[in-house]
Amino acid sequence: MGMKFRSGGFLTTVQDAGRTGYQQFGVPVSGAMDPRSFVLGNLLVGNDEGEASLEITLMGPMVEFTAANVVALTGADLSATLNGVPMPRYRAVLVKPGDLLAFGMQKSGCRAYLAAAGGFDIEPVMGSRSTYLKAKIGGLQGRKLGKDDFLGFRAPAATLPNLDLRAVDPEDFSASERVLRVVLGPQDDAFTEDGRKTFLSGTYTVTNQSDRMGSRLEGPVVEHVKDGNIISDGISFGAVQIPSEGKPIIMLADRQTTGGYTKIANVITVDLPRITQSKPGDIIRFEAVSIEEAQELYLAQRTRFEELRRSFEEKRGDARAPVAPGIALAALGLSGGEERVFHVELDGHDYRCVVREIKS
Repeated sequence: MGMKFRSGGFLTTVQDAGRTGYQQFGVPVSGAMDPRSFVLGNLLVGNDEGEASLEITLMGPMVEFTAANVVALTGADLSATLNGVPMPRYRAVLVKPGDLLAFGMQKSGCRAYLAAAGGFDIEPVMGSRSTYLKAKIGGLQGRKLGKDDFLGFRAPAATLPNLDLRAVDPEDFSASERVLRVVLGPQDDAFTEDGRKTFLSGTYTVTNQSDRMGSRLEGPVVEHVKDGNIISDGISFGAVQIPSEGKPIIMLADRQTTGGYTKIANVITVDLPRITQSKPGDIIRFEAVSIEEAQELYLAQRTRFEELRRSFEEKRGDARAPVAPGIALAALGLSGGEERVFHVELDGHDYRCVVREIKS
């Protein structure tokens, strides 16, 4: 029981935290392009942070659920609807058999993530369920999802602790101009002083030659001391390569494991969503920060993730206590217009009840 695809959308793939430990053999990491949206989705549905989700690019699929489960949609706003009604983003939502999830016009951002409680029933390849399209490994037969495909749920959950409280503020990806904070290096000394100034002061545009491997930018030429060639070395997520032609390329999730072009800087981890949620035509500028600042921002993000997990899982008083017929408001501890939320099980059905004192 899981999800049946009536259509696959533009590019819908299974992605998790990535295929680590195999770059020495030439196997790219892959994984989610927007790590923050990806993690938030899993936190909302009670999964481990690295559990596989659907990555949905620009134009989403249409899927029918064949089992009850808790899901969450994060990342780009692609006008998602559930049974024809707008589906909230960044909130845990209970879906039932027969429910239909569809997507409409892209409003902001580029990639959305659909997390499902318990994850998807897909065999890992080299320790990961991520799809690497070029080698056709991982995910569902190493390819994008399409019409009549089926993804099973591995361990679906019809409810979760504090289900009604599992929500965070949606991220806004509507800005068409983004500043990417970078740590300079490791080959920033391969560029002239004017070249480095150009890189940090110039305005660049995301081109159509951008994909999961890298984002190519058009803009001012960054001047090298000699040229852009080096002995090949490792490439990290967010590395900013600049070949001899002087135009930046930001390396992304499906990047090659090594490369022979100079790298002037690396986008800091917390800013990766700013480039992976950018579309062709969006404007990019760079700002240099210290590695210490980059680390502090990353640790703050990690702390926030842990706080969210604890808040979703901790007991909230008697919020799920059954309500007996005719119970007095005073017994519920209500006063001054307060309200409390209860869940009532009746004839096998779960009802959410809001009890509120109304003064006449």
